[in-house]
Amino acid sequence: MSFRHRTIPVTPFQQNCSLVWDDATHQAAVIDPGGDIEVLLAAVKELGLTLEQIWLTHAHIDHAGATGTLARTLGLPIEGPHEADQFWIDALPQQSRMFGFPEAEPFTPTRWLHDGDTVKIGGCELQVRHCPGHTPGHVVFFEPGTKHAFVGDVLFAGSIGRTDFPQGDFDALVRSITTRLWPLGDEVRFTPGHGPQSTFGHERRSNPFVGGT
Repeated sequence: MSFRHRTIPVTPFQQNCSLVWDDATHQAAVIDPGGDIEVLLAAVKELGLTLEQIWLTHAHIDHAGATGTLARTLGLPIEGPHEADQFWIDALPQQSRMFGFPEAEPFTPTRWLHDGDTVKIGGCELQVRHCPGHTPGHVVFFEPGTKHAFVGDVLFAGSIGRTDFPQGDFDALVRSITTRLWPLGDEVRFTPGHGPQSTFGHERRSNPFVGGT
């Protein structure tokens, strides 16, 4: 299998930015470049990759803060999130000031993503799942060959995403997890937006918020 990935924590929030690539072609995408562009580009260089796309799970500042700058300086297309997160993109400058981040450049996604869409890098194709709740436009990326998912702030090891932000919805988040993630299979390993990896099976059995569902 030629699909590879590396997680790089960025920003004071230690957000799990991920580089994903086709090992046969070294074509790469970055998922959720929240900040620390120099760290990300150093990893791209170290791995010998050609960065070609930006993929966003959602538009909170720690996930999307560096998107506009990175897209502009490298001429990269932006895939995602779902258009229901437009208001969060519009609010990125305000989010920057609120949380002490560098000023976020505005951007417009090249393509909004919807449930059932796919994103491709080299010969690798990942499935898109729309998983609202943490934000209304949150999406998840699933690579079926390696059974690995990049879930942003939908699900964590032992927890789930916050729903106390504007347009957060606890019931919608639980539905997203149980109807969009669990059917992918217990064996799926996932990279969350923060903290360690886990598997859907482990979380389905033991997570206090969605365990037993």
